[in-house]
Amino acid sequence: MKVSVITVVAGRHEHLAAQLRGVAESSVPPWQHVVVSMGDNDIADLAGDAATVVQIEAPTGQLPIARARNVGARIASEAGAELLVFLDVDCIPDRDLLRRYEAAADERGNRHSLLCGPVTYLPPRPSPWTPADLRAAVQPHPARPDPPPGVVEVGADYDLFWSLSFASTPSTWNDIGGFHEGYSGYGGEDTDFGATARATGVGLRWVGGAHAYHQHHPVSSPPVEHLGDIVRNSVLFHRRWNRWPMQGWLDEFERRGLISRKDDGTISRTDLNDE
Repeated sequence: MKVSVITVVAGRHEHLAAQLRGVAESSVPPWQHVVVSMGDNDIADLAGDAATVVQIEAPTGQLPIARARNVGARIASEAGAELLVFLDVDCIPDRDLLRRYEAAADERGNRHSLLCGPVTYLPPRPSPWTPADLRAAVQPHPARPDPPPGVVEVGADYDLFWSLSFASTPSTWNDIGGFHEGYSGYGGEDTDFGATARATGVGLRWVGGAHAYHQHHPVSSPPVEHLGDIVRNSVLFHRRWNRWPMQGWLDEFERRGLISRKDDGTISRTDLNDE
């Protein structure tokens, strides 16, 4: 099977370098690795011959993540890819991630499904992770399924879909229509993609042993630095699906007096004097 890995990136050069090393160490090497650079002109030199690098423009402060993923999928599909594997730039693949996704995609009952693997959030580390170190650190996020290696579990809660690590065939991708490009910046596009998959009859599968390792970087909870993106994307999601995404974050923003949600699906930012 022609497996294409697709990564979108702006900055995070050390994380991308670690991912490229991880992809190179895969037990089944990918047929192609497409890296979509969002306004970062240094990515081509960093990737060298290890990936096909595509440049797209990015407005300051609003990364077009949804559009970048769609561009990567289109390029891989037009080149002849038979399986699209999306990895967040922060993620290092397990040696068997691609093999597990490929085996799952080859099973008849999974061919029209999104394939998702467990993700471990790594602690800080001053030196590079080795494959052995990564496997010793496996501790998948507890909020999502973690089937045994070789087991594929049918999922029912599409709100658990996340784009850190997932795979689909090009035909399944086309049925969903890709990510909605109205989302920009941080948050919302994953939940929308999962909702669209459910609405179009695409299945959800959790693939045991398809581990990815999310490299550490500072985060805040709730992510107040992304408040503008989250408000804008939440309003778009509500308009499309008549419910709120990212409920926990919105609840906390409201509790802190940063926003006020309205019954008509709009949000006013109470942290701004002119709104």
